[in-house]
Amino acid sequence: MTMNDRRSAPGPIPNISGRDEPRYGSRERKEELAKGFLGEGDGYDELRPGYPAEALDLIMAAVGTAARPRVVDLGAGTGKLSLALAERGCRVTALDASETMLEVACAKALADQVAQRFETRVAPAEATGLETQSADIVTAAQAWHWFETGAVSAEVRRILAPGRVLALVWNTLDVSVPWVHRYSRIAHAGDVQREGFRPDVGEGLTLVKRHVEHWVDERPTWDFVRLATTRSYYLTASEKTRAKVLDNLDWYLHEHLGHNPGSRVAMPYRTDLFLYRPI
Repeated sequence: MTMNDRRSAPGPIPNISGRDEPRYGSRERKEELAKGFLGEGDGYDELRPGYPAEALDLIMAAVGTAARPRVVDLGAGTGKLSLALAERGCRVTALDASETMLEVACAKALADQVAQRFETRVAPAEATGLETQSADIVTAAQAWHWFETGAVSAEVRRILAPGRVLALVWNTLDVSVPWVHRYSRIAHAGDVQREGFRPDVGEGLTLVKRHVEHWVDERPTWDFVRLATTRSYYLTASEKTRAKVLDNLDWYLHEHLGHNPGSRVAMPYRTDLFLYRPI
């Protein structure tokens, strides 16, 4: 049996997503998927892209002329957003449930020479343990949908200084591009949303700005095969299912789309940024 024989012909795939947020089926399934990230670190940091400069500029502009803004990054992971803000002069506290991911962030902070204004804390976003009104900016990148909305929104309101800002940001595969949408289905990528989606936030937070931009991340094809290994679906799957996902992505990129193995491909992404203020 050949590689192609092992796959059933896919049916039509719509060009855009109908999702406002990832679907979990149950709270228990959501918690199971979230735990898949606890031991992750280097692979996630290598394969997930950073955030566009324009989105970072808008986050910084939201606090005006505040000198060395105090940032609390919820679900900070390996510091993709945290470190970018530290490099812009912010004092950053990065929180995550995964000590492994935060260890990667600390190592990068040392390498990037921003360790003096970068600290980490293993804590849930819903109960940070930080002082009241201790943040000028609270951020959540690729993470807000993992939290309990009511509890985390209340915690954000507690730790934000008066008049300051909550920034929610997502990098997602640009599934308005048909081949990318099919890729996302094969990779079981949960971080896709419909055009015009808005995240669910609790009471007491009002949207003051929404920003969307489209861009590309250029990498060797094998990186886009391996990108699936950073997804919660893959991390919690059996070895048989993992092998099938990687095998199917190998086929899709190299046989179906015809890219030479290891050649560079521009993957279309979209960044959604939402800025909120307490009311």
